Amino acid sequence: MDRLIVERKLDSLQRCLARVRSKCPADVASLEADLDLQDVLVLNLSRAVQVCVDVAAHLLSDLNQPPPDTMGQAFQLLADSGCLESALAVRLKKAVGFRNLAVHNYDAIDWDIVHAIASRHLEDFEGFARAALRILAMLEVKSAPPA
Repeated sequence: MDRLIVERKLDSLQRCLARVRSKCPADVASLEADLDLQDVLVLNLSRAVQVCVDVAAHLLSDLNQPPPDTMGQAFQLLADSGCLESALAVRLKKAVGFRNLAVHNYDAIDWDIVHAIASRHLEDFEGFARAALRILAMLEVKSAPPA
């Protein structure tokens, strides 16, 4: 396991979340009226999802789990292994759906949903980061030589 890679990715996640927090307008109408804000939020939310998927894939590999068939399945596999709360895995799988829409069908984005994620659901990403750090700690304990 390369803890440094995961930690760098988690740092990147925190930068994305900080950027979203700093730019999220108070209401959806302001978001709809500002193309630059739209770009900042969608880009950083998409990056946040991608970082979480990447971290999940690293962790699954270190847990000797099979690679996921889909991005969303990465979270389900962590939940199935007891390392991630099932409810959080479901919310993160939904975030993958948002990311896919943002990347592949940008003109169909619902700004109400973007604003809701940016203003009320960043905790899901933070919860994943905390879980990832717990998994890293658990893996280190398991791989430590006996005393």
